[in-house]
Amino acid sequence: MFKETNTRSIVKGISWRIVEMTMTTIIIVYVFFGRLDLAIAAGLLEMVLKVGLYWRKKRIEPFNFWFTGLPLSGKTTITDKVYAELGKLHIPLERIGSKDIRELIPGIGFSRKERNRHMHRIGNLIRTLQKNSISTVASFVSPYRESPKAIREMVKNNIIVYVKADIETCKARDYKGLYAKAMAGELQNFSDINDVYEEPQHTEIVMDTDRISANEAVQIIVQYVVKRHYVK
Repeated sequence: MFKETNTRSIVKGISWRIVEMTMTTIIIVYVFFGRLDLAIAAGLLEMVLKVGLYWRKKRIEPFNFWFTGLPLSGKTTITDKVYAELGKLHIPLERIGSKDIRELIPGIGFSRKERNRHMHRIGNLIRTLQKNSISTVASFVSPYRESPKAIREMVKNNIIVYVKADIETCKARDYKGLYAKAMAGELQNFSDINDVYEEPQHTEIVMDTDRISANEAVQIIVQYVVKRHYVK
């Protein structure tokens, strides 16, 4: 007993579909115009075009952009814009943010142990999406170096983007007053105020938002995807 491979089945299916449609074209052209030469030429032309289209369609391997940086460094703004721009390329894509996940799973906590456990949950979510050929853009402070490392080990094609900004710049952008609350002791485990923020050691992209705008950062990231994943 022989078992047909998936690749062989797919090739056979595509080939049969092309031949079937080509023969249909030949018959239709012959019926309408009564010229066998014209019918065969039309059928062959259609077959060549369809084969070209099949080969041009390249499956994009799922990837994950992991945006990390201090609170108010510009992560959310850049991630939202990247998500919108990549959507224009018709890439199957999901946006994952800290606020959304914490609303789904309340009471996660902000201690080092709780945050690292939370990162593993996110990693499992991304991995599940990737199994369904869905890429992701995710933005989390992820202040401890073990978190991005764990994500990199859990998911495929992980691209760490460090959204860098001086803490004084972040304070100036703080329309919610979170830094003031943290400095007053009203918020605990707040990165770089009463808790650490460990800059990631291994990154694919560093975006210094003190030097470049959000739109400039987005263009760099989109070009990275186009170059590495051959998006047309």
